[in-house]
Amino acid sequence: MEKIWSVLVHLGSNMWNEEGNLTGRGENRSNRDASPVLRFDRKLWDEHMLVLKEKGVNTIVMDVGEAMQYESHPELQVKGSWSHDEMRAEIKRLNDLGFDVIPKLNFSACHDVWLKEYHKMLSTKIYYDVCRDVINETLEVFKPKYFHLGMDEETAANQRNFSHISVRQGDLWWHDLNYLVDLVEKGNARAWVWADACWHHPEEYVKRMPKSVVQNNWYYHNQFNMPEGDYWGPGSRSFELLDKHGFDQVPAGSVFSSRDNLLKLTQFATETVDDTRLLGFMQTSWERIAEGWMHVHETVAETIGEAKEWYDNK
Repeated sequence: MEKIWSVLVHLGSNMWNEEGNLTGRGENRSNRDASPVLRFDRKLWDEHMLVLKEKGVNTIVMDVGEAMQYESHPELQVKGSWSHDEMRAEIKRLNDLGFDVIPKLNFSACHDVWLKEYHKMLSTKIYYDVCRDVINETLEVFKPKYFHLGMDEETAANQRNFSHISVRQGDLWWHDLNYLVDLVEKGNARAWVWADACWHHPEEYVKRMPKSVVQNNWYYHNQFNMPEGDYWGPGSRSFELLDKHGFDQVPAGSVFSSRDNLLKLTQFATETVDDTRLLGFMQTSWERIAEGWMHVHETVAETIGEAKEWYDNK
């Protein structure tokens, strides 16, 4: 089966600090505070999609967030959010270019500012109803094979500079994850999550995580098999652990800290993960497609092209 060669692109970008909160993680990055206006450059987006196609990318994982007008919850839209018809037209255009399009709605308490007031109502009936509504709408519009639910970095440390901190743990985290996964699977799609929760509770994670859920373990370092006590150690060991327990994986790299990360990750994962469970790879930028940041996206395209070329010729 053809491997997934995917790039995470941010149509919505209200995933980090609250509106007006400029402090904390990412203060030197681009516009990490939420915005009442969709921050999106259509011309640059269109140009970037053509470059990604040229480099062999076959899958776009689209961070949707506030970028779509949810008819069930119009209060979630911002100025410039796309209607269902506009989103369907873009999905068709991307399909015609040869891309599968996977929607991503991040339900991690660390990355859910796009939910506005509801992100402060975590694990309540209102929250569950809103999650159900926006997932069902997104399924109906995208009709995807996969649906990325995020669920990364839900710790107090990762929210230390936020105005509002929320963290689920233990049985509650698993309850909410399973609730979201069930909604996706009832919509005939396959759930996909970031796998860094495995770093912190590996034994519990492989025991309780449904095997149906695609594991997107992100790893941005250039060395592997890191020792105990190193920040990247649990991440480097999670690839083998997840493979041992029969999970399908899409390893994710980034240009966040190193240009050659994805190539080295592709080489490592190809040796470490059983080919039948290695669904493909993902490259990330963590930047909006906008003026001032296109050099980052150019590097994204170049590096996923280099990783795919290595893989195809190995």
